[in-house]
Amino acid sequence: MSVFDTLDYLKKGNALQQKSYDLLTKHAILELLSDFDPILVGTIPIAIAIESSDLDIACYWKDKNGFIATLHKAFSGYPDYSCQELDHGAMEAIVANFSIDGIAIEIFGQNIPTREQNGYRHMLIEHRILQERGAVFREAVIALKKSGIKTEPAFAQLLQIEGDPYLGLLEYKKA
Repeated sequence: MSVFDTLDYLKKGNALQQKSYDLLTKHAILELLSDFDPILVGTIPIAIAIESSDLDIACYWKDKNGFIATLHKAFSGYPDYSCQELDHGAMEAIVANFSIDGIAIEIFGQNIPTREQNGYRHMLIEHRILQERGAVFREAVIALKKSGIKTEPAFAQLLQIEGDPYLGLLEYKKA
């Protein structure tokens, strides 16, 4: 079991992590998604979020239409709600976006178990790297993100990973 499998770690985290915990629990977001093994992923759990970062929630659906129906029922009343299907060959996904109390939320669902999805896998790898490399590395990642570079490309740049940063990061710890 990973520290990220529940939201408890957010309670003792930085201000944004605590605010995220309060928002997610107050609005019962993960409970509304409980049939889809939801896990908060991305930059907020590993404390490299910037002002424009959103709350990313990965989900696993077996019934795409049931997942879409749940998203519409639970979240369509929130500001900026949208839901779209993405189909890039082997990767079929449902992405819903909305905001609560001025915080953007993205729910990303695939017919792949949550802990096998790249968003979750990237987060675990990035977390390990941050633990190993320390505060200076963390601040360098944040600085690159503030300059407009996405998370995985920022890690790839700092780690001198060649080629596709998303695939390179998945292979980084295997090398």
